[in-house]
Amino acid sequence: MSEWMAGGYDAALREQIRGWLAEDIGSGDITTEATIPRDASAKAVIHVKESGIVAGLPIAKLVFEMVDPTLVFMPKLEDGQRVQRGDVLAEVEGSIHSLLTGERLALNLMQRLSGIATKTRAFVDALGGLPVRLVDTRKTTPGHRLLEKYAVRVGGGANHRFGLYDAVMIKDNHIKGSGGIRQAVEAARARIPHTMKIEVETESLEQVEEALASGADIIMLDNMGAALMKQAVSRIKAAAPHVIVEASGGVTLETVRVIASCGVDVISVGGLTYSFHALDISLDLHAKKGGESL
Repeated sequence: MSEWMAGGYDAALREQIRGWLAEDIGSGDITTEATIPRDASAKAVIHVKESGIVAGLPIAKLVFEMVDPTLVFMPKLEDGQRVQRGDVLAEVEGSIHSLLTGERLALNLMQRLSGIATKTRAFVDALGGLPVRLVDTRKTTPGHRLLEKYAVRVGGGANHRFGLYDAVMIKDNHIKGSGGIRQAVEAARARIPHTMKIEVETESLEQVEEALASGADIIMLDNMGAALMKQAVSRIKAAAPHVIVEASGGVTLETVRVIASCGVDVISVGGLTYSFHALDISLDLHAKKGGESL
């Protein structure tokens, strides 16, 4: 997370958190206001109820700090660590009103990010050290893209492009709209800076040949079976060893190693960020009032 904070994302993240808190709090926490004295304080323990990879501790810390700067957030682990049921992730101490105000948002974010990191780690483990990079896609939750892509990195994966602005990816509809792969690549090359790469999505050997002839920097093999993929990789590496080969489409834990063995350089998996099981994480209070145990 630190690289994004340093890159100016801190202000944008804080603005999002303010909006998410406002959505949850509205005009006020009716239940807490009605049942708990204003001066009540507590230490809260955040713990995990199933095994996985933890992600989002710095985000949870920021949520609580924005709710109440006097709250003290004490992480017990670091993002990326493997956890088991019952492990304590962090402790937070201070006003019970503030703790309960920030609880749900902090847990929601940690549960989702930990789920993504856990699924990503499962794919990384399935690859077993093969020389291939596992990456995400743009199939992310609106408003959560940078956080979800951060969770992929925590899980041991890497990031594909972040949006429509940072790389050229010519997909099937671009090919149809421009009249062909060659036309699309030539038009893109004339518009973009020399520092930007061009990726072309292909579904057949014929399209692979056209992408090679057009001078594409990255060729994606989309929804190809293993036999066809091996042929495509062999052809690309023989003709242009510098071209990066990416496999995508319907990749699962059961098929990812087979795909990697075809010789591709990158495997992109949309399901890392849109189809995952959120980790079960809870917060429990150990409350005090006026220095006495409740």
